[in-house]
Amino acid sequence: MQAVFDGHNDVLLRLWQHARGGSDPVAEFIEGTDKGHIDVPRARAGGLAGGLCAIYIPSGDLVLRTPDRNGHYVTPMSVPLDRMPSLATAIELADVAMRLDRAGAWRLCRSTAEIRKAMADGIFAAVLHMEGCEAIGPDLAALETFHAAGLRSLGPVWSRHNVFGHGVPFAYPSSPDTGPGLTEAGFELIRSCNRLGILVDLAHITEKGFWDVAETTDQPLVASHSNAHALTPVARNLTDRQLDAIRESRGLVGLNYATTMLRADGQENAATPLSDMVRHIDYMVERVGIDCVALGSDFDGATIPEEIADAAGNQKLVAALKSAGYGDRELEKICRENWLRVLGQAWHEAA
Repeated sequence: MQAVFDGHNDVLLRLWQHARGGSDPVAEFIEGTDKGHIDVPRARAGGLAGGLCAIYIPSGDLVLRTPDRNGHYVTPMSVPLDRMPSLATAIELADVAMRLDRAGAWRLCRSTAEIRKAMADGIFAAVLHMEGCEAIGPDLAALETFHAAGLRSLGPVWSRHNVFGHGVPFAYPSSPDTGPGLTEAGFELIRSCNRLGILVDLAHITEKGFWDVAETTDQPLVASHSNAHALTPVARNLTDRQLDAIRESRGLVGLNYATTMLRADGQENAATPLSDMVRHIDYMVERVGIDCVALGSDFDGATIPEEIADAAGNQKLVAALKSAGYGDRELEKICRENWLRVLGQAWHEAA
């Protein structure tokens, strides 16, 4: 079994939402549930040894726009969020992460050495990520506080605009070049992340924002959960030129399991074969090289192929990749080593 370190999940959002309904997030995660995608039993069954766990502020119940007769859709952008309610929600999500850590349900990690130790101990290695930075605010006053609490990765925007930049809509077919890029506050956020050693994630940002970050950051370019636009032309996927820039920076692109980003028709349909996942991996490996491709499932945040179903199904993808000709060393890189290399660079760890 290949141990998997996954570049993106929304398990904190699911646990927080259930906790608001009266359930115990620690018990749900440790004991397991039939809800969502990740808990301890299913993670162990599928070799999911850890990952970047998102603090994400929801924008109500976003529903993809129904495709027209040509299969095309453009989902309206979510409205910008106010800072203080976002901060309150982010703190509650971070508290769920801390409760899981205190209970031994997972281990919050702040270095690649800590990730490797947790995986060796058989404990889920969780890294705090922030998906959309509405909680931080333009003065960046909360950034160092979240960093002290364990935040080690962030995406300046989700698929909505904020004071730091502009996000792409959920749209098919569509270029990712859908609007402006970083604001002045966004440029300062990138510089502050570089100083603190916080990974900058380019998933969800416009193409202009991608290039703004590329011109500003001293880190490898990373898109934690995005696929190849040449195969599935949704706004969230990466163009060949963006993939080339990731290769040149020795960065990383993590395969997103969302069916809308895998299927040639861009549809939300769980009846999506594993061959579509392998097809995107093959394309991205050919474009950026085996050292720059990893996994970014979007577990608990998307409709994924029914053959995978949840975290317990991860090894089905590994088996499909092995059948497609990937050797053990290549699978180690895709499943975890590429993530650990890039995180170490972003976190200022010695090579």
